[in-house]
Amino acid sequence: MFFIFADSPMLGAWLAAGVSFLVSLLLVMTQSWHGRHTMDSDFGIQKFHTQPTPRVGGLAIASGLVAGYLLAPPDQRILLGPLILAGIPAFVFGMLEDITKCVSVRTRLLATMGCGVLGWVITGFSITHANLPGLDWLLNFSVFSVLFTAFAVGGVANAINIIDGFNGLAGGTVLIILLAFGAMSITLGDPDLAGVCLILGCVVLGFLLVNWPLGKIFLGDGGAYFMGFALAWVAVLLLQRHTGVSAWALLLACGYPIFEVLFSIARRHRRGLSPGHPDRLHLHSLVKRRLISRLLPHSSGLARNSATGAIMWLAALLPAFFAVQWPTDTLRLGMGFVFCAALYSALYARLSQFRWCFSPATMTLKAA
Repeated sequence: MFFIFADSPMLGAWLAAGVSFLVSLLLVMTQSWHGRHTMDSDFGIQKFHTQPTPRVGGLAIASGLVAGYLLAPPDQRILLGPLILAGIPAFVFGMLEDITKCVSVRTRLLATMGCGVLGWVITGFSITHANLPGLDWLLNFSVFSVLFTAFAVGGVANAINIIDGFNGLAGGTVLIILLAFGAMSITLGDPDLAGVCLILGCVVLGFLLVNWPLGKIFLGDGGAYFMGFALAWVAVLLLQRHTGVSAWALLLACGYPIFEVLFSIARRHRRGLSPGHPDRLHLHSLVKRRLISRLLPHSSGLARNSATGAIMWLAALLPAFFAVQWPTDTLRLGMGFVFCAALYSALYARLSQFRWCFSPATMTLKAA
């Protein structure tokens, strides 16, 4: 039986999932040794868990990915190697924040944007079309193309970090996006890139089995920023390897976390706050306080936390479905993006203002 698996191209994915799962368990079992450095306190405006929990799931993600890389088929290693190397700054600066709690948001964001530049240095790949008149002309110039790639990479990575608030939310969302990218790769006849998505997805799945529903470990900044970069870089690879793919398909696949970032910036600007200022007005926060708390009034905080993470997977599924359905149809994808943004806006307004409308700008929350 071992020899059957040893000859299988799936071996890298199996190993990635297993190592990620085992390292996650090990970190939980040894938290009494490292907890004073790695625990996430349950105190803070964005904290919903009920007890201190290790926030270094990024170590499990990194370990699983390296293991998967070592046993992946050669053509997949060619794609995974640069991704791992270019993602090191995002992982390192994120882990520093997880351990020291004193690395600024700006520093982490710049480090992640630097990953996009580093990826270009290693591979020569950058975003060269966005299916928008004017912008596509600018992207013909290498300097602008690289800067735009760095901006996009940093934006997606920051988006994943923003939604890392409930058990399973960030991990499940990343897994859904990777499934969408993998499905597009298969449709486009690119088994190697689909295999990369499979390995990345298995890494996340191994961690997710410990993170959800029991919330024994968190992704942390190291894991969130690195996986955010990985998603963005897979998107860059899809654009580079398949010029017929619309950039809107990749934008829509990452739709839910991107909407969260855009609406958070608008909300905080309206309230006169910095874009990086923490609050409890994200859509997932409102779903937990306004919906899950009423549906599960007698459940534990842990149960409500995990239920919120699971129900928010629906917000990631809809735009990802549109992206898979029409990967090359920019018009339909644009319409899908507008529809998903309007739906997000209406849901946000309903949960914050208690009425259906298309104005999410509540930015002074009404009483519960």
